Amino acid sequence: MTGAHVPVLAQEAVTALAIRPEGVYVDATFGRGGHARLILAQLGATGRLIALDRDPDAIRAGRQWADARLTLVKRAFSGLGGVLDELRVARVDGVLLDLGVSSPQLDDAARGFSFRFDAPLDMRMDTETGMTAAQWLATAKEEEIGEVIREFGEERFAKSIARAIVAARAVSPIVGTAQLAKIIAAAVRRHEPGQHPATRSFQAIRIYLNRELEELKAVLPQCVDRLQPGGRLAVISFHSLEDRIVKRFLRDEARGEQLPARLPVRADVLKPGRLRLVGRAVRASAAEIAANPRARSATLRVAERVGDAP
Repeated sequence: MTGAHVPVLAQEAVTALAIRPEGVYVDATFGRGGHARLILAQLGATGRLIALDRDPDAIRAGRQWADARLTLVKRAFSGLGGVLDELRVARVDGVLLDLGVSSPQLDDAARGFSFRFDAPLDMRMDTETGMTAAQWLATAKEEEIGEVIREFGEERFAKSIARAIVAARAVSPIVGTAQLAKIIAAAVRRHEPGQHPATRSFQAIRIYLNRELEELKAVLPQCVDRLQPGGRLAVISFHSLEDRIVKRFLRDEARGEQLPARLPVRADVLKPGRLRLVGRAVRASAAEIAANPRARSATLRVAERVGDAP
């Protein structure tokens, strides 16, 4: 069963983009179009929305829309610059990134993202390419599994979990979500109250398989390169590792070129910052969290392009 997607911080993010009716915008994470609908509602007849997603299910859902202002492209968002080149769009007025997985991806048992269902271990955002979680767990070395779970899941029992996975697969292939969750739960001696012991490990494997942090690091500079002066970038993250990348990138782009102290270089020869931070980080309200618990970890950061675009 596929659940309806409830976009988190939707109004806040779209408001932060300061939509101009005639502008050109990019929704780099279309999902089921929750943010896209809000953007289109503010665009005039000459406005344009370019939307990307690498999930075939999201693309199929979006193809049902009948709106000439929307251009939908199946692509990971690290390909944003290439998509704009193909569409002959030099600059845009705003870019929205809503990171992580969507509700339909989590709620569709067949996708294998969640241990709430007993399903095949897939975890790919693009089900048409790449290695499944089951395939990776069958071949990865114990050290690699432990490193992934520790780095991307911030799991303190990563070493024990990796050892348990390797021992279990020697007996029988690990092919299902319930099977993996049970193996992990037995290896985790203590976990946070209210959180399943496998939560961090499932998250880590998903982030690793889909190269989510690499994708994010690749797309952020492209967003700034393509923004018009005055154009805005809005990023919603759900994981501390994602938010750390976004926060540092926006901060560095706002500061401009930095050199070590006391270096005899005139300030006017340093490259100025390309972004201006807009407000503070925004988090979901208590009311939104009560209505949609997945909003609990969401953080919205916004910045605006300054200066003359090259």
